[in-house]
Amino acid sequence: MRTLCASTLIGEFFVIGFAGLVAMKQPDLSAGTVWAVCGVAMALCVLLCGMLGRRGGLAVGWVLQAGLVLSGLVLPVMFFLGLVFAALWWAAVHYGRKVDQAKAARAAGTARTA
Repeated sequence: MRTLCASTLIGEFFVIGFAGLVAMKQPDLSAGTVWAVCGVAMALCVLLCGMLGRRGGLAVGWVLQAGLVLSGLVLPVMFFLGLVFAALWWAAVHYGRKVDQAKAARAAGTARTA
């Protein structure tokens, strides 16, 4: 699960960075504000890759997904991209758990035969 979730977060890292470049073109946003928000979100993506195995890591990931969707209030295209990444996050968590369960079952089966 951690590999799939981390891959999703790294993809989000780049999307947030590119969204920051687009947001700088908005006349009502200062570059400092844009990069403060985008920088925090990008740092959270990277830090969250290391927190995935810890308690609460997935919950923080869901908060990040909600923030990405809500960024559509500033850049409307982010509603779409946020929903795409929220779906990817769900798939990474859902199918990642299934893969982890299958690996555990295989390891238990191997341990019994040895």
